[in-house]
Amino acid sequence: MNPVSLPLPSLRRAAALVLLGALAFGGAAGCSTAADSAPRTPQEQPQESSPTGTPTAAPTSASTATDVGWVQLMTPMNQQAVKLLTLAAARAAEPRVRDFAVRLRTGQEAELGRLRALLTRMGLPGTDVHAGHDMPGMVTVRDLEAARAAEGPAFDRLVLVQIRDHLRQSAQVSRSEITSGGRADARELAAALVTAREASLAELERLPGAGRALG
Repeated sequence: MNPVSLPLPSLRRAAALVLLGALAFGGAAGCSTAADSAPRTPQEQPQESSPTGTPTAAPTSASTATDVGWVQLMTPMNQQAVKLLTLAAARAAEPRVRDFAVRLRTGQEAELGRLRALLTRMGLPGTDVHAGHDMPGMVTVRDLEAARAAEGPAFDRLVLVQIRDHLRQSAQVSRSEITSGGRADARELAAALVTAREASLAELERLPGAGRALG
């Protein structure tokens, strides 16, 4: 998850940084191909003129590159976080960490339902376009393997660090969607995600062992 502790192949690292940098600084520059190639739902087709010559209002706004990049990143980020939280709910040594993992997993699963519905409305496939990429903030296969091998307080520390990174990075990317996204429904969902993550981060930092784990 941590791009420093888990080195990426140079091409994958470059792709990750380009995507996240684009989202963080407005998303549109250099990403027009993603937006232009994204399938459009009937509601997102160009506006047609009415018999009087006045353009008819589209029910939803067209998707931008920022919208596409954000929803296609947030969906697998949540999917992977749910896998780690499932382990934590069953194996964390500290009861408060287990309880936190259970509640956060429920919230992340609810978000996944909304993200998948948004993908459908945008006419985007539900496949993970980042499969095999170790994106910043993403719980990776190696992260999950390390978690399965850890026990007791070491397991708790690993979970706290990885979930903290997931929450921070997904909140940062979601703030970029709020400021630069084109779709009102995507911006609304991003705002809800940021609020949830800020609350979860505050709670995580108060958990037993968090001070030592997070430094």
